[in-house]
Amino acid sequence: MTRLAEEAAGCRRCPLRAGCRQVVFGEGNPHATLMLVGEGPGAQEDLEGRPFVGRAGQLLDKMLEAIGIGRSEVYIANVVKCRPPGNRVPAPAEQEACVPYLREQMELIRPELVLCLGATAARRLIDPRFSVTRDHGVWYQRDGREVMATFHPAALLRDPGKKRLAWDDLRKLQAAYLGRTG
Repeated sequence: MTRLAEEAAGCRRCPLRAGCRQVVFGEGNPHATLMLVGEGPGAQEDLEGRPFVGRAGQLLDKMLEAIGIGRSEVYIANVVKCRPPGNRVPAPAEQEACVPYLREQMELIRPELVLCLGATAARRLIDPRFSVTRDHGVWYQRDGREVMATFHPAALLRDPGKKRLAWDDLRKLQAAYLGRTG
């Protein structure tokens, strides 16, 4: 994993690297049963070099805690490793340039379960036509893994009305996770 992180730190495959402070590679248990995948780093993540540490990350920590999963048990990564300007959605070419790093992370970690946080991750890992509003909370088989998507924590901060739907998704995640870990 260290070699891959170093390679990503020197990446210049797309223009995002030129506009960010640092590469936010990912963090967590390198042998995790559960991997969480978001869209890309925000401002706080770009400052700290860690995924999901801003307001959305604080909410994610509370969400995991509510279902009895510690952040240290999981591995957290993003589709793109560099912050897009103004926190915009990464362009398709930017995602294409970076997704090989995510795929290799997944091969090294070998999670049994993957939770996509938001549409960008779900469209990359489940289906390009994925709609979180329509398709959240459903398990899909992808590359020998169970993959599900829910609302990105930042979306829940903007629209708290979706928290109930996300809670239902988290309960499904909890059941699948406990079924694998004890």
